Amino acid sequence: MIVGIGVDLVDIPRFERAISRTPRLIERLFAPAERLLKPHSLAARYAAKEALIKALGGSDGVHWTDIEVASEPSGRPVFALSGSTASVVAARGITAVHLSLSHDAGLATAYVVAEGRGVVAEGNPS
Repeated sequence: MIVGIGVDLVDIPRFERAISRTPRLIERLFAPAERLLKPHSLAARYAAKEALIKALGGSDGVHWTDIEVASEPSGRPVFALSGSTASVVAARGITAVHLSLSHDAGLATAYVVAEGRGVVAEGNPS
């Protein structure tokens, strides 16, 4: 069952200006392996993290660097979640998170679908 959907759109030139003005943003927003990527790829990963937070229904217990966007050998993007973010996802009954990324014409977009059994009040499975 789908328990959450999130989408986000990032203006790549604006994102590049933000990280140029405040280079520490890269450390605060991205896992170590992501920090080596080019700005357009970072913008897509930022969109993915925002879309995941939307699919989760909020950012309580979620930490940016606990959300890494990795690639399968085929190139398909996937989330590698760790720390409290992985715990939040599990506590919300989410068993799979699907991610699609794209960037073109100065924009990066991400779409996330979270599926699982869901959790109702006080952590009881639905």
